[in-house]
Amino acid sequence: MILVGDGKRVGYGFAKANELTDAIRKGGEAARKNMRSYELEGTTIPHEIIVRQDGACILLKPAPAGSGVVAGSKPRAILEMAGIKDVMVKSLGSSNPINMVKATFSALEQLCTRENIRKRRGMA
Repeated sequence: MILVGDGKRVGYGFAKANELTDAIRKGGEAARKNMRSYELEGTTIPHEIIVRQDGACILLKPAPAGSGVVAGSKPRAILEMAGIKDVMVKSLGSSNPINMVKATFSALEQLCTRENIRKRRGMA
């Protein structure tokens, strides 16, 4: 499992190979292909979200400015690479690292700003 991020975009890749260096190279290429940016509201996420991915369940909550990233190791790495500075994360299900990473990315993809929701509803 390889995580790649530049402070605005983040991606992950998973690869297997007979040699460790080949697996790292393949995982890095896959991670760079899957890099995406996500909706933010200042330094935090726009709203609370709960996501289930296989056995893992992740809860992401916005936090006040200055509180930092309160999360376990896998979600913390993802959120810091994505440039999210204030958020609270709780793992409610399995602690399988691959499923936690998939659940965290799934939660980030489902985030929407207020403006996007207004446009979808035709209120803007």
